[in-house]
Amino acid sequence: MKSSPFHIDSSGTIPEDIIAMEESHAIWIEKYRPRVLEDIIGQQEIIERLRSYVAKREMPHLLFTGNAGTGKTTAAVALAREFFGEDWQMNFRELNASDERGIDVVRNQIKQFARTSPFGASTFKILFLDEADALTTDAQSALRRTMETYAQTCRFILSCNYSAKIIDPIQSRCAIYRFRPLGRHAVAEMVQRISADQNLTVSEEVIDAIFYVAQGDMRKAINALQGAAILGREISPPMIFAITATARPEEIDDLIDLSIAGNFLGAGSALQALLHDRGIAPQELIGQLYRAIIKRDLSETIKVRLIDALGETDFRLSEGAGSDIQMQSLIAKFVMYCGNNSR
Repeated sequence: MKSSPFHIDSSGTIPEDIIAMEESHAIWIEKYRPRVLEDIIGQQEIIERLRSYVAKREMPHLLFTGNAGTGKTTAAVALAREFFGEDWQMNFRELNASDERGIDVVRNQIKQFARTSPFGASTFKILFLDEADALTTDAQSALRRTMETYAQTCRFILSCNYSAKIIDPIQSRCAIYRFRPLGRHAVAEMVQRISADQNLTVSEEVIDAIFYVAQGDMRKAINALQGAAILGREISPPMIFAITATARPEEIDDLIDLSIAGNFLGAGSALQALLHDRGIAPQELIGQLYRAIIKRDLSETIKVRLIDALGETDFRLSEGAGSDIQMQSLIAKFVMYCGNNSR
Protein backbone atom coordinates (compact mmCIF):
# COMPACT_ATOMS: atom_id res chain seq x y z
CA MET A 1 0.00 0.00 0.00
CA LYS A 2 1.30 3.43 -0.94
CA SER A 3 1.73 5.91 1.86
CA SER A 4 -0.35 9.09 1.86
CA PRO A 5 1.44 12.27 0.76
CA PHE A 6 -0.03 13.90 3.89
CA HIS A 7 0.76 13.12 7.50
CA ILE A 8 -2.58 12.04 8.95
CA ASP A 9 -2.92 12.12 12.73
CA SER A 10 -4.47 9.44 14.92
CA SER A 11 -7.97 10.85 14.45
CA GLY A 12 -7.71 10.23 10.72
CA THR A 13 -7.77 13.92 9.73
CA ILE A 14 -5.27 16.04 7.83
CA PRO A 15 -3.57 18.62 10.10
CA GLU A 16 -4.69 22.23 9.74
CA ASP A 17 -1.21 23.46 8.78
CA ILE A 18 -1.21 21.10 5.77
CA ILE A 19 -4.68 22.32 4.74
CA ALA A 20 -3.55 25.94 5.08
CA MET A 21 -0.50 25.23 2.93
CA GLU A 22 -2.66 23.69 0.21
CA GLU A 23 -5.07 26.62 0.28
CA SER A 24 -2.22 29.13 0.05
CA HIS A 25 -1.18 27.55 -3.25
CA ALA A 26 -4.71 27.55 -4.67
CA ILE A 27 -5.50 29.55 -7.79
CA TRP A 28 -7.87 32.26 -6.63
CA ILE A 29 -9.87 32.44 -9.86
CA GLU A 30 -10.95 28.85 -9.12
CA LYS A 31 -11.11 29.09 -5.34
CA TYR A 32 -13.45 32.10 -5.49
CA ARG A 33 -15.42 31.09 -8.58
CA PRO A 34 -19.14 31.37 -7.71
CA ARG A 35 -20.85 27.99 -7.36
CA VAL A 36 -24.45 29.23 -7.63
CA LEU A 37 -26.09 31.84 -9.83
CA GLU A 38 -26.90 34.12 -6.89
CA ASP A 39 -23.21 34.64 -6.13
CA ILE A 40 -22.27 35.81 -9.64
CA ILE A 41 -21.37 39.50 -9.63
CA GLY A 42 -22.07 42.12 -12.25
CA GLN A 43 -24.60 40.45 -14.60
CA GLN A 44 -27.77 40.81 -12.56
CA GLU A 45 -30.27 40.92 -15.44
CA ILE A 46 -28.86 37.81 -17.07
CA ILE A 47 -28.67 35.94 -13.77
CA GLU A 48 -32.31 36.70 -12.98
CA ARG A 49 -33.40 35.24 -16.33
CA LEU A 50 -31.26 32.15 -15.83
CA ARG A 51 -32.73 31.61 -12.38
CA SER A 52 -36.20 31.69 -13.91
CA TYR A 53 -35.19 28.69 -16.04
CA VAL A 54 -34.23 26.81 -12.90
CA ALA A 55 -37.54 27.67 -11.25
CA LYS A 56 -39.48 26.39 -14.29
CA ARG A 57 -37.19 23.35 -14.70
CA GLU A 58 -36.95 24.08 -18.42
CA MET A 59 -34.61 26.01 -20.69
CA PRO A 60 -33.92 26.57 -24.41
CA HIS A 61 -30.54 26.41 -26.11
CA LEU A 62 -28.45 29.37 -24.98
CA LEU A 63 -25.76 31.51 -26.57
CA PHE A 64 -23.48 33.44 -24.20
CA THR A 65 -21.44 36.14 -25.91
CA GLY A 66 -19.06 38.73 -24.49
CA ASN A 67 -15.47 39.49 -23.59
CA ALA A 68 -13.26 37.11 -21.64
CA GLY A 69 -13.63 37.10 -17.87
CA THR A 70 -17.20 38.41 -17.74
CA GLY A 71 -18.79 35.26 -16.26
CA LYS A 72 -19.94 33.14 -19.21
CA THR A 73 -18.37 29.85 -18.10
CA THR A 74 -19.19 30.51 -14.45
CA ALA A 75 -22.85 31.11 -15.33
CA ALA A 76 -23.06 27.91 -17.39
CA VAL A 77 -21.56 25.72 -14.65
CA ALA A 78 -23.65 27.36 -11.92
CA LEU A 79 -26.79 26.86 -14.02
CA ALA A 80 -26.01 23.14 -14.36
CA ARG A 81 -25.37 22.83 -10.62
CA GLU A 82 -28.75 24.34 -9.81
CA PHE A 83 -30.59 22.30 -12.42
CA PHE A 84 -29.17 18.89 -11.52
CA GLY A 85 -28.00 19.18 -7.90
CA GLU A 86 -25.66 16.37 -6.85
CA ASP A 87 -25.99 14.72 -10.27
CA TRP A 88 -24.76 17.80 -12.14
CA GLN A 89 -21.45 16.26 -13.24
CA MET A 90 -23.29 13.28 -14.76
CA ASN A 91 -25.58 15.51 -16.80
CA PHE A 92 -23.16 18.26 -17.75
CA ARG A 93 -20.19 18.27 -20.08
CA GLU A 94 -17.85 21.10 -21.01
CA LEU A 95 -15.91 21.15 -24.27
CA ASN A 96 -13.60 23.79 -25.69
CA ALA A 97 -14.01 24.29 -29.41
CA SER A 98 -10.57 25.85 -29.76
CA ASP A 99 -8.98 22.48 -28.91
CA GLU A 100 -10.70 20.62 -31.73
CA ARG A 101 -12.50 22.91 -34.14
CA GLY A 102 -13.35 20.58 -37.02
CA ILE A 103 -16.44 18.60 -37.93
CA ASP A 104 -15.15 15.42 -36.26
CA VAL A 105 -15.60 16.84 -32.76
CA VAL A 106 -19.30 17.40 -33.56
CA ARG A 107 -19.81 13.97 -35.11
CA ASN A 108 -18.03 12.13 -32.31
CA GLN A 109 -17.82 13.80 -28.90
CA ILE A 110 -20.78 16.18 -29.08
CA LYS A 111 -23.17 13.79 -30.81
CA GLN A 112 -22.21 10.92 -28.49
CA PHE A 113 -23.01 12.96 -25.39
CA ALA A 114 -26.22 14.45 -26.81
CA ARG A 115 -27.75 11.14 -27.87
CA THR A 116 -27.48 9.37 -24.48
CA SER A 117 -30.28 9.57 -21.93
CA PRO A 118 -30.05 11.94 -18.93
CA PHE A 119 -28.92 10.53 -15.59
CA GLY A 120 -31.40 10.21 -12.73
CA ALA A 121 -34.67 12.17 -12.73
CA SER A 122 -33.43 14.87 -15.12
CA THR A 123 -35.33 15.29 -18.39
CA PHE A 124 -32.34 16.61 -20.32
CA LYS A 125 -28.58 17.14 -20.11
CA ILE A 126 -26.51 20.26 -20.76
CA LEU A 127 -23.53 20.47 -23.08
CA PHE A 128 -21.45 23.63 -22.71
CA LEU A 129 -19.34 24.45 -25.76
CA ASP A 130 -16.80 27.14 -24.93
CA GLU A 131 -15.21 29.31 -27.65
CA ALA A 132 -17.82 28.11 -30.13
CA ASP A 133 -16.79 30.85 -32.54
CA ALA A 134 -13.61 28.84 -33.19
CA LEU A 135 -15.63 26.10 -34.94
CA THR A 136 -15.39 25.96 -38.71
CA THR A 137 -18.49 26.72 -40.77
CA ASP A 138 -18.93 23.04 -41.63
CA ALA A 139 -18.65 22.09 -37.97
CA GLN A 140 -21.25 24.70 -37.03
CA SER A 141 -23.62 23.35 -39.70
CA ALA A 142 -23.22 19.84 -38.26
CA LEU A 143 -23.74 21.24 -34.76
CA ARG A 144 -26.98 22.89 -35.88
CA ARG A 145 -28.31 19.53 -37.07
CA THR A 146 -27.28 17.87 -33.80
CA MET A 147 -29.05 20.58 -31.81
CA GLU A 148 -32.24 19.91 -33.78
CA THR A 149 -32.07 16.13 -33.60
CA TYR A 150 -31.37 15.77 -29.88
CA ALA A 151 -33.24 18.78 -28.50
CA GLN A 152 -35.38 16.54 -26.27
CA THR A 153 -32.45 14.98 -24.41
CA CYS A 154 -29.79 17.70 -24.53
CA ARG A 155 -29.68 21.48 -24.23
CA PHE A 156 -26.70 23.36 -25.63
CA ILE A 157 -25.00 26.39 -24.11
CA LEU A 158 -22.60 27.98 -26.58
CA SER A 159 -20.07 30.55 -25.43
CA CYS A 160 -18.17 32.92 -27.69
CA ASN A 161 -16.41 36.28 -27.76
CA TYR A 162 -17.88 37.31 -31.11
CA SER A 163 -21.45 36.28 -31.89
CA ALA A 164 -21.01 37.42 -35.52
CA LYS A 165 -18.80 34.36 -36.06
CA ILE A 166 -21.70 32.04 -35.17
CA ILE A 167 -23.83 31.12 -38.20
CA ASP A 168 -27.37 32.51 -38.29
CA PRO A 169 -29.15 29.11 -38.13
CA ILE A 170 -27.53 28.48 -34.73
CA GLN A 171 -28.20 31.99 -33.45
CA SER A 172 -31.89 31.70 -34.39
CA ARG A 173 -32.18 28.52 -32.28
CA CYS A 174 -30.70 30.06 -29.14
CA ALA A 175 -31.68 32.60 -26.54
CA ILE A 176 -28.80 35.08 -26.76
CA TYR A 177 -27.27 36.62 -23.64
CA ARG A 178 -24.69 39.37 -24.01
CA PHE A 179 -22.31 39.60 -21.05
CA ARG A 180 -21.06 43.16 -20.54
CA PRO A 181 -17.54 44.05 -19.33
CA LEU A 182 -17.71 44.29 -15.56
CA GLY A 183 -17.90 47.75 -14.04
CA ARG A 184 -15.86 49.16 -11.18
CA HIS A 185 -18.57 48.33 -8.61
CA ALA A 186 -18.50 44.62 -9.54
CA VAL A 187 -14.70 44.45 -9.51
CA ALA A 188 -14.57 46.29 -6.18
CA GLU A 189 -17.10 43.90 -4.61
CA MET A 190 -15.07 40.83 -5.59
CA VAL A 191 -11.74 42.39 -4.58
CA GLN A 192 -13.11 43.37 -1.17
CA ARG A 193 -14.64 39.91 -0.69
CA ILE A 194 -11.32 38.18 -1.41
CA SER A 195 -9.30 40.71 0.59
CA ALA A 196 -11.44 40.13 3.67
CA ASP A 197 -10.99 36.36 3.36
CA GLN A 198 -7.23 36.65 2.79
CA ASN A 199 -6.63 39.40 5.40
CA LEU A 200 -5.34 41.85 2.81
CA THR A 201 -5.28 45.63 3.17
CA VAL A 202 -6.77 47.20 0.04
CA SER A 203 -7.51 50.90 -0.48
CA GLU A 204 -9.78 52.61 -3.01
CA GLU A 205 -6.65 53.58 -4.98
CA VAL A 206 -5.72 49.90 -5.24
CA ILE A 207 -9.21 49.05 -6.49
CA ASP A 208 -8.89 51.82 -9.09
CA ALA A 209 -5.56 50.33 -10.21
CA ILE A 210 -7.02 46.80 -10.43
CA PHE A 211 -10.02 48.05 -12.39
CA TYR A 212 -7.71 49.95 -14.78
CA VAL A 213 -5.62 46.83 -15.36
CA ALA A 214 -8.58 44.41 -15.64
CA GLN A 215 -10.66 46.40 -18.16
CA GLY A 216 -13.83 44.57 -17.14
CA ASP A 217 -12.18 41.12 -16.96
CA MET A 218 -12.74 39.56 -13.53
CA ARG A 219 -10.05 36.92 -14.10
CA LYS A 220 -7.47 39.64 -14.71
CA ALA A 221 -8.61 41.47 -11.59
CA ILE A 222 -8.33 38.40 -9.34
CA ASN A 223 -5.00 37.33 -10.82
CA ALA A 224 -3.60 40.85 -10.29
CA LEU A 225 -4.71 40.78 -6.66
CA GLN A 226 -3.23 37.33 -6.04
CA GLY A 227 0.04 38.29 -7.71
CA ALA A 228 0.34 41.39 -5.54
CA ALA A 229 -0.60 39.44 -2.39
CA ILE A 230 2.50 37.28 -2.85
CA LEU A 231 4.60 40.42 -2.30
CA GLY A 232 2.83 41.51 0.87
CA ARG A 233 -0.43 41.76 2.78
CA GLU A 234 -0.70 45.52 2.32
CA ILE A 235 -1.44 46.06 -1.35
CA SER A 236 -0.42 49.28 -3.12
CA PRO A 237 -1.13 50.55 -6.66
CA PRO A 238 2.54 50.26 -7.77
CA MET A 239 2.44 46.56 -6.83
CA ILE A 240 -0.57 46.04 -9.10
CA PHE A 241 1.05 47.80 -12.07
CA ALA A 242 4.36 46.02 -11.52
CA ILE A 243 2.91 42.52 -11.22
CA THR A 244 0.80 42.95 -14.36
CA ALA A 245 3.51 44.72 -16.43
CA THR A 246 1.18 47.67 -17.01
CA ALA A 247 2.16 51.31 -17.33
CA ARG A 248 0.70 53.67 -14.78
CA PRO A 249 -1.90 56.09 -16.22
CA GLU A 250 0.33 59.04 -15.41
CA GLU A 251 3.19 57.48 -17.41
CA ILE A 252 0.91 57.19 -20.42
CA ASP A 253 -0.19 60.80 -19.95
CA ASP A 254 3.45 61.93 -19.79
CA LEU A 255 4.22 60.10 -23.04
CA ILE A 256 1.29 61.78 -24.79
CA ASP A 257 2.18 65.19 -23.31
CA LEU A 258 5.75 64.94 -24.65
CA SER A 259 4.43 63.98 -28.09
CA ILE A 260 1.91 66.83 -28.10
CA ALA A 261 4.69 69.27 -27.14
CA GLY A 262 6.72 68.13 -30.15
CA ASN A 263 9.48 66.64 -27.98
CA PHE A 264 10.32 63.57 -30.05
CA LEU A 265 13.55 62.75 -28.19
CA GLY A 266 11.86 63.01 -24.82
CA ALA A 267 8.86 60.95 -25.95
CA GLY A 268 11.15 58.34 -27.52
CA SER A 269 13.14 58.07 -24.30
CA ALA A 270 9.94 57.65 -22.26
CA LEU A 271 8.77 54.99 -24.71
CA GLN A 272 12.04 53.05 -24.42
CA ALA A 273 11.81 53.14 -20.64
CA LEU A 274 8.33 51.61 -20.74
CA LEU A 275 9.18 48.96 -23.34
CA HIS A 276 12.62 47.87 -22.14
CA ASP A 277 13.08 48.98 -18.54
CA ARG A 278 9.53 48.11 -17.49
CA GLY A 279 9.05 45.22 -19.93
CA ILE A 280 5.60 46.34 -21.11
CA ALA A 281 4.38 44.60 -24.27
CA PRO A 282 3.93 46.89 -27.30
CA GLN A 283 0.32 45.76 -27.87
CA GLU A 284 -0.51 46.47 -24.23
CA LEU A 285 1.01 49.93 -24.56
CA ILE A 286 -1.03 50.60 -27.70
CA GLY A 287 -4.19 49.65 -25.83
CA GLN A 288 -3.34 51.99 -22.96
CA LEU A 289 -2.54 54.85 -25.36
CA TYR A 290 -5.90 54.34 -27.06
CA ARG A 291 -7.78 54.47 -23.77
CA ALA A 292 -5.94 57.65 -22.75
CA ILE A 293 -6.43 59.41 -26.09
CA ILE A 294 -10.17 58.72 -26.10
CA LYS A 295 -10.46 60.59 -22.78
CA ARG A 296 -8.19 63.47 -23.83
CA ASP A 297 -9.45 66.97 -24.52
CA LEU A 298 -8.15 67.07 -28.09
CA SER A 299 -9.69 68.22 -31.33
CA GLU A 300 -11.63 65.59 -33.25
CA THR A 301 -9.19 65.81 -36.16
CA ILE A 302 -6.18 65.10 -33.95
CA LYS A 303 -7.96 62.20 -32.22
CA VAL A 304 -8.82 60.64 -35.57
CA ARG A 305 -5.21 60.88 -36.73
CA LEU A 306 -3.77 59.47 -33.52
CA ILE A 307 -6.20 56.56 -33.38
CA ASP A 308 -5.55 55.82 -37.05
CA ALA A 309 -1.81 55.70 -36.27
CA LEU A 310 -2.48 53.35 -33.34
CA GLY A 311 -4.54 51.03 -35.54
CA GLU A 312 -1.90 50.92 -38.26
CA THR A 313 0.87 50.14 -35.75
CA ASP A 314 -1.23 47.46 -34.06
CA PHE A 315 -1.90 45.79 -37.42
CA ARG A 316 1.77 45.87 -38.42
CA LEU A 317 2.80 44.33 -35.11
CA SER A 318 0.21 41.58 -35.52
CA GLU A 319 1.73 40.84 -38.93
CA GLY A 320 5.18 40.36 -37.38
CA ALA A 321 6.87 43.73 -37.94
CA GLY A 322 9.71 44.74 -35.61
CA SER A 323 8.29 46.23 -32.43
CA ASP A 324 10.98 48.83 -31.67
CA ILE A 325 10.92 50.59 -35.03
CA GLN A 326 7.13 50.42 -35.27
CA MET A 327 6.64 51.95 -31.82
CA GLN A 328 9.18 54.69 -32.54
CA SER A 329 7.38 55.33 -35.84
CA LEU A 330 4.13 55.63 -33.87
CA ILE A 331 5.62 58.31 -31.62
CA ALA A 332 7.03 60.12 -34.68
CA LYS A 333 3.52 60.25 -36.16
CA PHE A 334 2.12 61.54 -32.86
CA VAL A 335 4.67 64.37 -32.91
CA MET A 336 3.97 65.21 -36.57
CA TYR A 337 0.19 65.13 -36.17
CA CYS A 338 0.11 67.14 -32.96
CA GLY A 339 2.99 69.57 -32.95
CA ASN A 340 2.02 72.56 -30.86
CA ASN A 341 -1.37 73.10 -32.49
CA SER A 342 -3.33 70.21 -30.96
CA ARG A 343 -5.48 72.18 -28.54
